[in-house]
Amino acid sequence: MRMPTSVLAASLLTTSVSLTMIISAAPAEAAVIEFPQVPSFYHDAMLCGGNLRSWAETDPRWPGRAILNVQALPVAGFDPGEYSFAPMCETTATVAWRNMNTGAAGEYRVPVLAGFYGSEHYALFQDTGPGHIVVTVYTDMANIPSHSAFDVPA
Repeated sequence: MRMPTSVLAASLLTTSVSLTMIISAAPAEAAVIEFPQVPSFYHDAMLCGGNLRSWAETDPRWPGRAILNVQALPVAGFDPGEYSFAPMCETTATVAWRNMNTGAAGEYRVPVLAGFYGSEHYALFQDTGPGHIVVTVYTDMANIPSHSAFDVPA
């Protein structure tokens, strides 16, 4: 039995519209935005330094919010003591942010303890609001700050 042309056309049109709706309704993806690393000196040793990495995570499931992350990479230095060339060092890292759409601003400040293997991963939600966010990352010791930006979905 042959299907009438109008029924076949209606069936194809319905399938096409349904497929288009499914594709266009696909949720936006989460994003991870790595910022440039911050070279810095650290406290609590005669000489200690290393790079600090930081990044933001956004997701449509967290509208107007982002997770800011900080982690020290392995440090190098010297401290007189039992483990002279494997010191434990500390610095305070700051990720200062400003929402360029709303003017909202804030900062994530965290003490970072680092050693031969780097540091723990520090992270915290920030209520940035939706929009274009600019960040400056720096420490409380001599450092070269980094500047970056990312977008937070509504």
